Amino acid sequence: MPTEKVVSMDSFELVLSEVTVLNPLIQQFVLRAADGRALPGFSAGAHIQVQVKLPDGSQDWRHYSLINAVADSAATQAPTHYQIAVRREEAGRGGSQFMHRLQAGDKLLVQAPKNDFPLADSAAPTLLIAGGIGVTPLLSMAADLCARQRPVRMQYAARSRALLAYDTDLQALLGANLALHIDEEAGAPLDVGALLDGCAADEQVYVCGPKPMLDAVLAAAQARNWPQERVHFELFTPVVEQEGDHAFEVVLAQSGLTYQVAANQSILDCLIENGFDAMYDCQRGECGVCAVSVLEGEIDHRDYVLSAREKAEGTVMQMCISRAKGHRLVLDL
Repeated sequence: MPTEKVVSMDSFELVLSEVTVLNPLIQQFVLRAADGRALPGFSAGAHIQVQVKLPDGSQDWRHYSLINAVADSAATQAPTHYQIAVRREEAGRGGSQFMHRLQAGDKLLVQAPKNDFPLADSAAPTLLIAGGIGVTPLLSMAADLCARQRPVRMQYAARSRALLAYDTDLQALLGANLALHIDEEAGAPLDVGALLDGCAADEQVYVCGPKPMLDAVLAAAQARNWPQERVHFELFTPVVEQEGDHAFEVVLAQSGLTYQVAANQSILDCLIENGFDAMYDCQRGECGVCAVSVLEGEIDHRDYVLSAREKAEGTVMQMCISRAKGHRLVLDL
């Protein structure tokens, strides 16, 4: 019997076969190969990158978690489709707005699955903490853990019931092991401290959601002296300008070139705009790919990669998200 052909190129075109509105902010997209071939497999926590068109006519890439709600280890090995969900960000650069204008039949260029947020190979119990659109990779993790009959429970938080997504799928998978927290009903955000206090001594934690939730979980874990490797995370918030952000000068020591970084611009974007071929991936301060040595200047660290010691030393930074506290940085570039 002939082996089924699988699309295996690093970048390839897929057809949008279904678009579903999940709630006022989130739409679901199902992508398939035009000839019906199976697609490259993926593991729980993986994402694909999708090429989007921005309002100024330029093209860019956005990464979206691959969703699987089937508790079957074979479900993601050679899938017939990819399922993703996109939250519309009014304050974003336009990628999500482009996605929300798509219709069934449209074609998209995607890159093969990559996993920067994998499940650890552990038999320890697992707590999944999801906030908003951050539910997408954790749904796949819940399905994978259920398929392997590993102990798992989940805390899913949303501002309102109207903004929940995939709660029915999660209920089917987890039953009583799913807990929902609705901010407007509880009158307050999720009590992260109490949640971590209820963890078993060896329970692994995976968190995905907006920055305030992630910051709260990491701070609570640190306050309880948890080892860093116990908390696994992915951030689902675009980088936004913070109050007090200001323009500053970046000097590239190796070339002597000097650029002005705007208050609403990252160092990475400034360098790319000026023709610099920089290495980067997540653009949220999680992956560490865009790290650069700093020779002079005080760094405003905003990443989730460097340790407290590395940040205090002030000799390396993540260009995609960290900034200057003063008005000048000299980089070893």
